[in-house]
Amino acid sequence: PLAPAIKNFTLNFTITNLQFTADLQKPSSRRFKSTEKVMYHYVSLANNALLGHSSLSISHLLPSPGHFAYFHNRDDTGVDAMCSCRDEPSDPKFNRTTVYHELSKMTNGITELGHYSLNSQSLYVNG
Repeated sequence: PLAPAIKNFTLNFTITNLQFTADLQKPSSRRFKSTEKVMYHYVSLANNALLGHSSLSISHLLPSPGHFAYFHNRDDTGVDAMCSCRDEPSDPKFNRTTVYHELSKMTNGITELGHYSLNSQSLYVNG
């Protein structure tokens, strides 16, 4: 049998209660590493919830360690999380609209991710 195809995509969102500082652009900094660890945890929780949604075709939605990018977005911090998913041959194809709607539901209308507050207009699934 064929191995599942890997689909790469990016999740973009803006955190409104995480002040951007230059050390968020330095992967070796303590702040970058601690923020990345928290982001990885929250996106992993989202992954677990997505896996329980039977209409989604993705079997794995996780950012790779080291694949978060933070950028200054006015007074807030923008996040790019590079993710991948595994499309099983028997599943429907990856659907970014479905992923967007499920993430919107899991983040209370794109307003919260754990203890972080999100800009409700900022979620984008690119892929």
